[in-house]
Amino acid sequence: MDGGDSMEEEQVMSEVHIGCPPHSTGPHISRFTISLPPEVEPSRYNELFKAKAAAVHEFVTLDEDGDLVLPRRTKHSTQCFIVTIRHNITSSIPSVGLQVWKAELVLSDFVMHKMCTSSEFNGIVSLELGAGTGLVGILLGHVAQKVFLTDRGNEILDNCAQNIHLNCGVLQCQGAVHVRELNWVKPWPPDIFSGNSVSQTRHSWTSSEIEEVQRASLLVAADVIYSDDLTDAFFCILERLMSLGSEKVLYLALEKRYNFSLNDLDVVANGYSHFRSYMREEGERESLEDGHLPCFVGKCIDLNGIPQYVRDYDRGSDVELWQIKYSKRKS
Repeated sequence: MDGGDSMEEEQVMSEVHIGCPPHSTGPHISRFTISLPPEVEPSRYNELFKAKAAAVHEFVTLDEDGDLVLPRRTKHSTQCFIVTIRHNITSSIPSVGLQVWKAELVLSDFVMHKMCTSSEFNGIVSLELGAGTGLVGILLGHVAQKVFLTDRGNEILDNCAQNIHLNCGVLQCQGAVHVRELNWVKPWPPDIFSGNSVSQTRHSWTSSEIEEVQRASLLVAADVIYSDDLTDAFFCILERLMSLGSEKVLYLALEKRYNFSLNDLDVVANGYSHFRSYMREEGERESLEDGHLPCFVGKCIDLNGIPQYVRDYDRGSDVELWQIKYSKRKS
């Protein structure tokens, strides 16, 4: 068995899915509660989501004497809504986009906070790289003019499209969110849908969509940093996208993953180090003598300033959120 077969068969599971039915290999439905944190001023949230409040799920229970117990409503019971996500509990490594990962929830918190405290994302065109289950884009679709959720492989893309359909009644975003295939190792722009090839699918691009992506101002990605080859491909497509059209900013959430290194005789986050090699810190000036410094400028965002909107998950200490901008190389 070669390495490719091993990767296909090895099963991994996100921490987010702990507590889901064990030994389940097929699709599973999870309902994520998105609520307004108490420290956030509610006016903009109420304006955006006043008609989207989730129904309060009340279960009839009895006390020891057999009398009906009436559930109490919480103070913010109307300031929340449910996003329904279809996902796998485990997957092979090439199909991890079928799962929900912690960095995706952190990025969802960030997107919700931007939406609830500013109008920065209103009316924008956005593209998500490695969208997976589509949770972040579903939230963005409520205020953006258009959102392109990109990934590769029909199974992941079809599942992402299914999640948009499952939530269109809650967020009314179906017309604004489009699922498209994007292979990072292939040239940009991707092949255009012509309607003549049987190999082209419903997730192919049109020429007008390619033009819209080039004027996109926002790129987002979550948990796409877990192998050096993938990181190389990610920054390759990122440079192509960010060097075209209007100025763009990327918000990237990642989870540092640690492994024991024989070279270092220590537990290190090698994939994270490779990711950092592609960026210089904001404020680090490019030397006139050195034209080889990275063209990406990054700033790590303090997560203590981002309240938790997605309920019932533990952020832990290994998730980071980065703002990344592109600085064209000097000729």
